[in-house]
Amino acid sequence: MSIKYVMLGFLSETPLTGYDLKKKFSESEVFYWSGNNNQIYKTLVELHDEKLVTIEVRQQDSKPPRKIYTITERGLAALRQWLLVPAELPQFRSALLVKLTWADQLEPHELSTLLTTYETELQDHLVMLREQARRNSADTAAPRRSFGRRIADHWISFYEQDLAWVQALRHDLDTA
Repeated sequence: MSIKYVMLGFLSETPLTGYDLKKKFSESEVFYWSGNNNQIYKTLVELHDEKLVTIEVRQQDSKPPRKIYTITERGLAALRQWLLVPAELPQFRSALLVKLTWADQLEPHELSTLLTTYETELQDHLVMLREQARRNSADTAAPRRSFGRRIADHWISFYEQDLAWVQALRHDLDTA
């Protein structure tokens, strides 16, 4: 997935600053990205050079000027073209599964602690996702929100499945 197209997607909804884009990435479960601010601003410069976005500079009292980026027709066409390319299969990375590969190196109580900690983190994350989904379901003004709700449901289902798997593993280990 290219950060360029995710940024065009965000900008297709509303004009945004670089700061707003960083915030959107950090608040989202779907739009994973572990980059830094420099990548966002570098990509915005590239998008502008390619005439996929425009920049409006707004002066602020006693603050640096704000640059607000707006997607162009050319940017919408590029986004649409990218949307039509078949999606790649997801790449799943799980530190827990990697650790479990060599879990026979751990004492039973250490393995139990590892799994208990992971289970607690999953439960906490599910609480957060459910609350986000509840809040977002109230905002039905945009037609895309139905997809947003389905995406949220997908992530909730994923984490529920992972939680059930860890609980079953812990049960099997406790009864062995």
